[in-house]
Formats: sequence, C-alpha cells, structure tokens
Amino acid sequence: MRNSGHDFDAVRATLLDEIETLRSSSVSTAEKRTPVTLDQQSVGRLSRMDALQVQAMAKAEEERRQQRLRLIDAALKRIDKGDYGYCVSCGDDIPEKRMAFDPAAFQCVDCAQ
Repeated sequence: MRNSGHDFDAVRATLLDEIETLRSSSVSTAEKRTPVTLDQQSVGRLSRMDALQVQAMAKAEEERRQQRLRLIDAALKRIDKGDYGYCVSCGDDIPEKRMAFDPAAFQCVDCAQ
C-alpha cells in the first residue's frame, strides 16, 4: 500500500457500513419513487401535484444515493489496488483530514475545485 497513514480495515468497514445505510434507505423510500396515478377522482389536483413533487424529490435523492454508492465502490477499489489516499488527478496525497471527513474522496482539494 502506498499510503501507510491509513487504517485500511477501518476505512473499508466505514465504507461498507455506509453502503448498507444507503441501500437500506433506498429500499425504505422505494414507494415514494413509484409513478403517481392519474385518477383525479381519488386524488385531487393539488394532492396529485404534491405527490408528483414528493416523487421528484425522492428520485433526486435516490440519484444522489446511487452516485455516492459509485464513489464508495471506487474508493474500495482504490484500497484494493493500493491507490487509496492519493488524488486520481494529480497523484498527490489527499490530506488525512479530508479522508477522515469523506473516506470516498478521490481528489485533493486543489483538483476538486
């Protein structure tokens, strides 16, 4: 491993816990992402608009969860390859404070801006 300053087992455990939390959240909010019916007899126009807004927000939240899962998966792969803790753009060390704040960080602050 290139960066011996990281406890890779602890980082891996943190990332795997976050995956479990994200997947659980995705399952628990799946109903909010289902299509809204057009039946205006059972649901008034304003109620349907509210339901559509809730659905759109749930879909956007799910997309953020899926993006985070992709970042975590990439971080786990970097751990396996021995590239964890190094910026994928410039190759410099990513400061440990940044990695502690976001274990899936893949760029140093300069490259992320």
